Amino acid sequence: MSGTPRPKDRPWLMRTYAGHSTAEASNELYRRNLAKGQTGLSVAFDLPTQTGYDPDHILARGEVGRVGVPVSHLGDMRRLFQEIPLERMNTSMTINATAMWLLALYQVVAEEQGLDQSAIGKLQGTTQNDIVKEYLSRGTHVFPPGPSLRLTTDMIAYTVNHIPKWNPINICSYHLQEAGATPVQEIAFAMSTAIAVLDAVFASGQVPEDRKGDVVARISFFVNAGVRFIEEMCKMRAFGRIWDRVTRERYGIENPKHRRFRYGVQVNSLGLTEAQPENNVQRIVLEMLAVTLSKDARARAVQLPAWNEALGLPRPWDQQWSLRIQQVLALESDLLEYDDIFEGSHVIESKVAALVEATEAEIERIEKMGGAMAAVESGYLKAQLVASHSERRARIEAGEEKIIGVNCYESTEPNPLTADLDTAIMTVDPENEARVVSALHAWREQRDEGPAQEALTALRKAAAGTENLMPATLRCARAGVTTGEWSWALRDIFGEYRAPTGVGGAPLAVATEAGSLLSTVREKVEKTAVELGGGRLRLLVGKPGLDGHSNGAEQIAVRARDAGFEVVYQGIRLTPEQIVSAAVAEDVHCVGLSILSGSHAELVPDVLERLRDAGAPEIPVIVGGIIPATDAAALRAAGVAAVFTPKDFGITEIIGRIVDEIRAANTLPPLEVLV
Repeated sequence: MSGTPRPKDRPWLMRTYAGHSTAEASNELYRRNLAKGQTGLSVAFDLPTQTGYDPDHILARGEVGRVGVPVSHLGDMRRLFQEIPLERMNTSMTINATAMWLLALYQVVAEEQGLDQSAIGKLQGTTQNDIVKEYLSRGTHVFPPGPSLRLTTDMIAYTVNHIPKWNPINICSYHLQEAGATPVQEIAFAMSTAIAVLDAVFASGQVPEDRKGDVVARISFFVNAGVRFIEEMCKMRAFGRIWDRVTRERYGIENPKHRRFRYGVQVNSLGLTEAQPENNVQRIVLEMLAVTLSKDARARAVQLPAWNEALGLPRPWDQQWSLRIQQVLALESDLLEYDDIFEGSHVIESKVAALVEATEAEIERIEKMGGAMAAVESGYLKAQLVASHSERRARIEAGEEKIIGVNCYESTEPNPLTADLDTAIMTVDPENEARVVSALHAWREQRDEGPAQEALTALRKAAAGTENLMPATLRCARAGVTTGEWSWALRDIFGEYRAPTGVGGAPLAVATEAGSLLSTVREKVEKTAVELGGGRLRLLVGKPGLDGHSNGAEQIAVRARDAGFEVVYQGIRLTPEQIVSAAVAEDVHCVGLSILSGSHAELVPDVLERLRDAGAPEIPVIVGGIIPATDAAALRAAGVAAVFTPKDFGITEIIGRIVDEIRAANTLPPLEVLV
């Protein structure tokens, strides 16, 4: 009988996305987590490592070891996995533009642990390696689409032939949802990416016809599970149904095991709230259930954020709490004893069918544009995400979409979890960066320089030709080449790429009729511009450093445009010097800085100092991001006019505050207070 309990299924892989400060500190954290029952590793790399910079590069300043572990060379990778036997580990590495480099370092460390070629072939794990979503949402891209697709293709071909149990790409719709994607867009954009990748791999001639099934079988996905439980669970069923059709009809894959939709999940981190953060635990549990309750659409690996990620960097105890949530469900409940409990539900089937129909129409639209890469370069995909995100933010601000503690039920008892905010999160030692940079310089001085330069020359030659780039990358890893050197060698051949921002094409998302909040702000903007001598108010939106989470900056830019500002937004990855130069050249009335990576303490004071040196100290600077209260106070003391954090969800109100700061900076009397 279908309702009778049976022997339990194996639990999914349980991971914690972790890494910080140094390889040594992260290694200690990994070993502690494994001892607590974590069954797979999920490595978070810092932004310099993700974007191909060494920690002594100007853009790396303030970013080293903050959102992940810095890995600059083979020595760092050795220390990262010290006393962790890689032949028994399933390791997920969240790495994209530099994925080939990190996989090469991982393989060489495994060789140094004593694994022969046969054992190397049994290594298990995943490299994310999805560059399309970096162009669209996360911002850690380096190279243009064509060369990036070549790196991905070469990696897939290499792993299928040499590390066949490795998942060389983890097509990632996770960040698409955070950037505003609807379920249809999330599935369609991810599937279109998969099609572009598979088409490129098969066209490369590096995989024999009879190995096509092996390639498809190693394609995995990484998805986001939001709080809309039914919709998210149906999304996963629709994902699997479409993947089965695409692989069977487009690529002729007959073996159903090869066509299986294999995915891991992290539940929605950016959906966690700074206000009443204890509610994030309920959100995390509900989101986890969406990808575990249904056996036929169950994730193969799950990693959960911590309850306090909207406040700052989680502590080991916070990560342990998230791991225990998974363990209670898998080991204490009877979930794994039953077949799919949603099978036969007409409600679920109707929702899945609707998602499939709409998604296939969007996939066809992208195909007619020339596929995912063409849709990236044209700006279509990014513009769609910015527009969807604008619409969602408008629903939240209007109260149509409820978020407990944010736009409803805001009253709360004192929270003992956050009574002392200084100890409710972990902080990275500000001296850590200097130590990492010093260690990098020592590594360069102690290595044999001849083989390192020869390996880089060979890499450039391979990149200028058509051969697979993995062997040359492995040679660089063994020769002691650094992350930045590997990336710059490829930049010399491939160039760099700045992805479309999507801001210019975003439609108006909120009402502007007389009496509306946006209409009131527009009046303030126009009146202030007149009082300052005519023309339009000009706002520069800048993202200093390497933080690629541009969703908030884009929404501020779009709403400021709709309120009548002339907006200067040049995208991500700018130095303080570039931001100040643009502010002076464009004669802006305000500079808005967006930073979510924790580098605000280093980069914001630099912008303030450079504005003073440029003779423009009167330009008000506002800052938004994940900024602890003590840091916010320090920034205001340093001269920042206003600090906004995730609890400030009303974008139109923020634009009104910007106008107020412009008026104050120019000694104009205040206008009416916005409510």
